[in-house]
Order: sequence, then C-alpha cells, then structure tokens
Amino acid sequence: MRITRFLDDRGTLHRGVDLGDGSADICVDGADEPTGRVMPIARRLAPVVPSNIFCIGHNYRAHIEETGAQVPKNPVLFMKPTSAVNDPGAPIVIPACCTRGDEVDYECELAVVIGTAGRDIPVETALEHVAGYTAANDVSARRWQKHGGGGQFIRGKSFDTFCPLGPVLVTSDELPDPQTLDLSTTVNGEVRQSSNTADMLFSVAELISFISQDTTLLPNTVILTGTPQGVGVARDPQVFLQPGDEVTVEIQGIGALRNPVAAAP
Repeated sequence: MRITRFLDDRGTLHRGVDLGDGSADICVDGADEPTGRVMPIARRLAPVVPSNIFCIGHNYRAHIEETGAQVPKNPVLFMKPTSAVNDPGAPIVIPACCTRGDEVDYECELAVVIGTAGRDIPVETALEHVAGYTAANDVSARRWQKHGGGGQFIRGKSFDTFCPLGPVLVTSDELPDPQTLDLSTTVNGEVRQSSNTADMLFSVAELISFISQDTTLLPNTVILTGTPQGVGVARDPQVFLQPGDEVTVEIQGIGALRNPVAAAP
C-alpha cells in the first residue's frame, strides 16, 4: 500500500491509502485498513511523524570516492531532530545564519520507517521490523556541518525544514528488496544525483541491526540510509541551493518528493 498523510480542504488531518488520482481512501484510526471513504487530498504532509531520526553518512561507495573520505569500518551515525521534518511541496528554508549563501546542499536518501519495535535486532530478521519506505532529502548546511559544530554533523543537519519526507510511505510488502532501487536528485530539472541502493556500503538490514545494538528502535523511527554521489559540495565548481530553486528527490517504487527553496523571512 501507498500510505499518505494529508489535509482536506477544511484543514482536517487524515491518513489514507493514496489512490494515485489526487484522492485517498481514509484508513481506520491506528491502522492501515482502508474504509472505502474517499476524500480529495488538498495538501500532503510528511507520511510519518518520526519518533526518532537516525542518519547515516558515507554509505555509498561512489560518494565516498567523490569526497575523498576513508571507507568506514562501521556505519557513520548521526541524528536529526524531529523538528527538522518537512512536508512534500513545502519550502526548504535557507537559514538566516547561513550568511554566505553558498552552503545549503541536497542529499537524496532512501528513508526506512520502523513498524515493530526492537532492540539487538539480528541482520537476518531486521527487515521484518520495517513498516515501509519513503524518500528523504537530508538537507545539509555544509559550513555548519564541517566547521560550526565542533566536529559533529548534527548542527549542519538540524535546521528547520531540513528533513523533507514523502510523498508517501510504501509498505514493505511492495518493496521486498530495498537494495535494488534507483534514486536521483534533480534541481530545476537538471539531474545532480543518480544511483542505485545496490551501491550502499551497509545494507538496510545491516544498518537496522547496527543502530539497534543496546538501543530500542521505536515504532515510527526513521532511518536515513545515506546519499549517493553528486552532492553540490563535491562538484567542480561547487553548486548550492538558492532561493527560487526546486529540488526533486525521486526513488523507484516510491515517487517524487518535490520542494521549493526559499530565503529565511
């Protein structure tokens, strides 16, 4: 199923099965069971309200090569605050503290949503804990990431609007193998990233197992699984997001997550 969270034309929040025609079949509260009650989608929201957001860096081989980073022995783990979550179609806002105007970057990523809580999850059963998958943009302020956070990634990753998710949550039965998916980023129609999840250094199952070591993964935990090559900071010349741009992250079997870029008020 393709699950969507949305507002109707009266501003009422709903969760339903996306019918692909601008409408959704409303689900029973607390379950993904359609009721047959169809309603137009006025505004899409992020398809999940995360309990936690774990993120992985340097997880695509070609991206490691383009940045000159060392191949990690273990997943490079950091987090985003849940306040960074952004909706499909809502603007990515360039923070006012990004005063140089040349540092905000895009990162297309497959996002994993945990459905069944677990701790110390074996690799062999890790995918059984997955509710589904969605597309994510791990928006990154590079100067803050590299120089303004005391050596930690989180500051450059944590600004409001820096975690667009969507457009839908595709249940795991429809995507049984997350290591075979094409994914891409376009900016104003120009392809900037194009890869396949087969290039991941650590698979989705391995990431779930690693993160869950002595750590409970709650339902609605979101795991951003890393970005492929083509990020703006690694291009020559470097290219960063500017107000007026439109960024599209697209993942095979999930769809296109589009967001405009805007300056801070």
